[in-house]
Amino acid sequence: MRKLADERIPSGCSIAGIMDVKGAMIPGAEILRLIEVMHDRSNGLGGGFAGYGIYPHHADEYCFHLMYDFMEAKQHTENALKKCFEIVGEEEILTTPVKEVVKRPILWRYFLRIHPGTKERYYEMSDEDIVMMVVMEINEFIEGAFIVSSGKNMGVFKGVGYPEQIGRFYRIEEYSACVWIAHGRFPTNTPGWWGGAHPFGLLEWSMVHNGEISSYGTNKRYLEEFGYRLMLQTDSEAILYLFDLLGRKHRLPLEIACAALAPPLWERIEKMAPHDREFYRALRMVYGSAMINGPSALILAHPRGMLGLTDRIKLRPLIAAVKDSRRFLASEECAIRAVCPVPDRVWAPAAGEPTIFSMELR
Repeated sequence: MRKLADERIPSGCSIAGIMDVKGAMIPGAEILRLIEVMHDRSNGLGGGFAGYGIYPHHADEYCFHLMYDFMEAKQHTENALKKCFEIVGEEEILTTPVKEVVKRPILWRYFLRIHPGTKERYYEMSDEDIVMMVVMEINEFIEGAFIVSSGKNMGVFKGVGYPEQIGRFYRIEEYSACVWIAHGRFPTNTPGWWGGAHPFGLLEWSMVHNGEISSYGTNKRYLEEFGYRLMLQTDSEAILYLFDLLGRKHRLPLEIACAALAPPLWERIEKMAPHDREFYRALRMVYGSAMINGPSALILAHPRGMLGLTDRIKLRPLIAAVKDSRRFLASEECAIRAVCPVPDRVWAPAAGEPTIFSMELR
């Protein structure tokens, strides 16, 4: 008979986030330590980081992080970018060899401004819609090219390996950010590959996720009606695009967007006061196809803060903490205490209730 210590029953991936509400910069070593503590929650098939405020000298330009399988894809992508953007700067993303990180793609970043002529040509579209259009077209139609992040003054760094290996590979300790999120992957029903690692990024949003989305087919068809193309072979990509759709395009406050994605159960809605009952009935009817089903915990980051959200019965763990101006989210409390031994407050967010941390207005 095997000993209990030999048993390993994971509850999925590791997710982590840290931010400073006053906008102070946090060394990359802290998010690296935060995710490294949860090593046993991943299996080496994916790890990654997203940081905000990391490109202050290009703060007003869109930054595209690209993965290329071969050089021909790079040339085709640059030709496509030049049709809509001025390439203000470009460079290879600096890395350090790590023996466990193998079969790496070509990693490149571009700092971009939208051509005035592009705005005239697509006069009915916002700048963000133009960026999204280009991202979707390159990811779908240029073989061997994947845009992994496309926001301003932020970037996603991810790959196949344990998160601490990926962090060393990308030299995360050399960056500082006001908001960090990180992921250690334990894929169960989707492949482990560089583009499918977390975080996922689109425009200002980035997201890490632990869980499985049984509503993926419905969510995917719904998103495609609004021009989103899901090309990265993982259900988690759909959640990120849903936040972009509801938050950016439909302009819903994040609290309402979360209520649409993880609404109260019908039996709870029927017991609410009349005003609340009618509101949640309407929300579920309008956004029924955006509702996420399945065991989930996620952290969403953006330039103004981050939020944590679990499914409506909390089948995946999430812990939150506060220390002075720092805010933390993680799969395990021990990870938070590794970088913040004595937090002011630690709690487990309620099932389906978002925990939202926002930058203080200056």
